[in-house]
Amino acid sequence: MRIGELARQTGVSERSLRYYEKQGLLQAQRTPGGHREYCESAVERVIRIQELFAAGLCSTKIAQLLPCLGDGEGGPGQVASPWLADQLTRERERIDRMIGDLVRSREVLDDVIREAFKS
Repeated sequence: MRIGELARQTGVSERSLRYYEKQGLLQAQRTPGGHREYCESAVERVIRIQELFAAGLCSTKIAQLLPCLGDGEGGPGQVASPWLADQLTRERERIDRMIGDLVRSREVLDDVIREAFKS
């Protein structure tokens, strides 16, 4: 399938798909005319990439994890491994720390608001 069709099927812009390819997250074959051709399983891969970006992972980390999560391009499915479990746990812990920081920031703002509008 060509880039426009992949974009329609996934709701991801063609620009983002080209970015994914540049970052090594997505692969395309080139036609003799230079058009990108993606395999059908690229839809699943793009959806997985979107999920991982939404979880706050950077493209470098996503590139490391994708092969273990099933690459969506004809490669193996999810590979349970201590390394994968460790990587995903570290990402979850990073998010937990961010949540804690945000909660503390909200509490500080709540205190400032209470003080500023104290009657």
